[in-house]
Amino acid sequence: MAQLSAFGLVELVLNAAALLCGVICASALTVTQGEFDGKCILYGEVLYNGQLTLSSSSSLSLCYFVSAISIMGAIFSFAVLLFKIYHCCFSSGQTAHGWFKCSLVLLAGVLFFLLVSAFILRFGMDALCTSIQKSVAVQSCQDAQHSPWVKPYHAERFYDNLYTAEAAAWVNFLFWCLMVALLIVEHFSKPSSRDETTPIIGEGPHIP
Repeated sequence: MAQLSAFGLVELVLNAAALLCGVICASALTVTQGEFDGKCILYGEVLYNGQLTLSSSSSLSLCYFVSAISIMGAIFSFAVLLFKIYHCCFSSGQTAHGWFKCSLVLLAGVLFFLLVSAFILRFGMDALCTSIQKSVAVQSCQDAQHSPWVKPYHAERFYDNLYTAEAAAWVNFLFWCLMVALLIVEHFSKPSSRDETTPIIGEGPHIP
């Protein structure tokens, strides 16, 4: 059984946290879609005529993209968790250095898509709230949760859910940045195969 290093323990914690954030982000956004009859309200426009109504909405693929990225990141984190636990319990060797470049490229790809999805949530929510404020029905986007909406919309918690999804997306992005930094530090802190066999001082005993 391999002993779990400090790097390995921190990596487990970061992956577990990233897994949780991914699930929260996707769940909150899905619940928001359910409140608006399955429509994607990011970048949506709202009108007021006695009651608030969603006059236009974004393509469903936009919300599906954000949810898919969150879920894929969560699945990847879960897979890494399982691998690390298996490696700790059933392997006595160290992970090969050859996996460093592959892992770095993969993490960088996930980071990019997480950043894109976080910006979509940020600007999509801003556009929606700007439209709500222009409708002169309420003073803030949060107040619109307590205003009447045209059926079949049930918008009692849409702002809270969108805020939760956005916060989870940015925190998730932060955790993945920390995982990339940890991978780089761990890689360069390990001695190379030559260093492991070369004496620290001198060249060792000389046999004539």
